[in-house]
Amino acid sequence: MPRLPSRALVAGCAALLLSLTATATAAHAAAGTPRSDAQLSGTLADGAVWTADVPADWNGTVLLFSHGFGSLAPADAPSDAAKAELLAEGDALVGSSYDPHGSLWALDSAERDQFATLDAFRTRIGEPRRVISVGQSMGGLINAQLARDGAGRIDGALNLCGLVSGGVDLDNYQLDAEYTLAALFDPADVDRLVDLSSADEANALAGRLTAAVTAAQQTASGRARIALAAAYLNLADWAPGESAPGATDYAGQEEQQYEWIAQGLLYFLVPARLSVEQSAGGNTSWNKGVDYAALLHGSAHAPQVAALYRAAGLDLHADLAALTRGAHTAADPAAVKNLERTSTAGQGLAVPLLDVHTTADQLVPVEQEAAFAERLRKAGDSNLLRQAYVARQGHCNFTTAETVASLHALEQRLDTGRWGSATTPERLQRSATGLDLDGAAFVRYRPDALSGVRR
Repeated sequence: MPRLPSRALVAGCAALLLSLTATATAAHAAAGTPRSDAQLSGTLADGAVWTADVPADWNGTVLLFSHGFGSLAPADAPSDAAKAELLAEGDALVGSSYDPHGSLWALDSAERDQFATLDAFRTRIGEPRRVISVGQSMGGLINAQLARDGAGRIDGALNLCGLVSGGVDLDNYQLDAEYTLAALFDPADVDRLVDLSSADEANALAGRLTAAVTAAQQTASGRARIALAAAYLNLADWAPGESAPGATDYAGQEEQQYEWIAQGLLYFLVPARLSVEQSAGGNTSWNKGVDYAALLHGSAHAPQVAALYRAAGLDLHADLAALTRGAHTAADPAAVKNLERTSTAGQGLAVPLLDVHTTADQLVPVEQEAAFAERLRKAGDSNLLRQAYVARQGHCNFTTAETVASLHALEQRLDTGRWGSATTPERLQRSATGLDLDGAAFVRYRPDALSGVRR
């Protein structure tokens, strides 16, 4: 694979490895579960730890895995089951922890660490025939950056539930939803939503907002206002263990949106904001000047909200006007600039990228795919992007068969130089079910616009 001259800089980072160990295993695990025949680990210059698994019958392909938010432990595959299957196919797996001295929002170091990890693998094992980067959740944002900047270092990229709209959009639409909940149910917290000082403060805020939503769910007016906040959050209306509500079952949609919140959604979102703010150096979201009526008008959930407000006898226009008048949170310009620098994607692609998303993702809404695709269209790189969807509830809730079939579709693109029909839902479904693993649910789907995009 050709290399860019700038690769020498990354190779220099790899030369600063503090430690490198390798262990060989003599046999595969029992019950047919494959284990790598070489397990490697090392430490990069910034303290990031990397890990790799290489099968004895390595086929020359390396999968560079970018893990998601919540841990700074190294990982080289999206799940144990996926790892077993990919090793059985002969792929080598590698991935880093990112800088352990930084925030859990590791975008300051992740791209650098992933490229340095790839160079460490090359130093220890040798030059791969092909490198495919794989990213999951926050790691999907990292992976989109690798696909943007990785010419000569990676050949293609596969994203699983990727946070591809970036950190600024994420913080803004979450602020819109949290502000709506606070303004309508918990006014004392309206000015406490950003500039969080500690995990304890963030968890306490999440608890107060969750309690307010729980109380509001008992009345028709409360349910209408929860639906309004859910619209701004791009919150899926299909919850675990439930059948998907009908297109005009607005009460059923709200009930399932509420279920996501009742299951602790805000206890994840609010503390995560603290990590983003720590990484960026200040508040990265704003609603000063936002017209909340116009924001709702652009949401696919607007008919649901309007119907529930009518059923409750509430004045939607009055609530929207009050939200607009009260919106005065301003961002720290330097923090926003930092987040835009480290945590954006969509400026372009250097290699083919296949994005796969569940249709009811409560943490990284599927609508992010619409924002990402539009940015790549403007950058002129739509031909390098394909998107596929799985009809299932939950964040990153993919079967092993869906993950492996998606990888095979990308490999076909790399082998032939064209996508063809490899990423159609019909082909992906046949490919996944043909693996005889754990099923698949690829569907034809088009995501709605992402609410909360400021610019």
